[in-house]
Amino acid sequence: MSKNIKSNRKPVLELRNVNKSFGPIDVLHDISLKVHKGEVLCLLGDNGAGKSTLIKTLCGVHKPTSGTILMDGEEVNFPNPRSAADKGISTVHQFGGTFPLMSIGRSFFVGVEPTKNFGPIKIFDRKKANEIAVKAVQDFGITRIDDGDRLIGGLSGGERQSLAIARAVHFGARVLILDEPTAALGVKQASHVLRIVNEAKKRGLAVIFITHQVMHAMAVGDHFAVLIRGGIAADFKKGERSREEITDLMAGGETMADLEAEIQASIDE
Repeated sequence: MSKNIKSNRKPVLELRNVNKSFGPIDVLHDISLKVHKGEVLCLLGDNGAGKSTLIKTLCGVHKPTSGTILMDGEEVNFPNPRSAADKGISTVHQFGGTFPLMSIGRSFFVGVEPTKNFGPIKIFDRKKANEIAVKAVQDFGITRIDDGDRLIGGLSGGERQSLAIARAVHFGARVLILDEPTAALGVKQASHVLRIVNEAKKRGLAVIFITHQVMHAMAVGDHFAVLIRGGIAADFKKGERSREEITDLMAGGETMADLEAEIQASIDE
């Protein structure tokens, strides 16, 4: 019964037959994907697979050449990133989109700063911003951050990512797009970010986790799609494919033995 109920739920975000071309160059081909509330969709692909273009199409940077984007079952159009953000789509890029020389409190509220009156003028309310920012990140279990005046540049890569995710949730994200959030992070920092991803899922967000690291995807993913040369090569649920099978798919359907043979052949030549 519960499986049928889940299958009948409307996805928070859905793409139907989305294509994107730049002049004569086709970059995305017939992309159809769904992500539900409280689910992590892992979008896997090697460099050049089309992941960046797909992200930009989802968040309003690019308009689809054809196809449909829906939220809660209704068609939406995003003429710009602001319109996508207003609908609750938030993108966190590889380095968290934070500003190294800003304080945590200031970075958390950049563009939407809380203010207080200082005579006839309004000034940035540093105390309020710091309190809210610190509470938001600590609610995600990031207990090391306890001072909103601390500079972003003093945080680890994992802490920056976690801060950016906490900010997105605080400002009402419904769909959280994470672009290679564990790339260039050590094992401990990556594990920290993966815990934050699971916490976002528990809070009911629909998460799109873009990565080329299969182990990280398998640690948090519920649903997986492999992107190759701008098209969906495979679409499957957790437990339906092994790590080796997913790795082979990302390599274009070739097995690791095939790849090793090709490499050896090129060396022999």
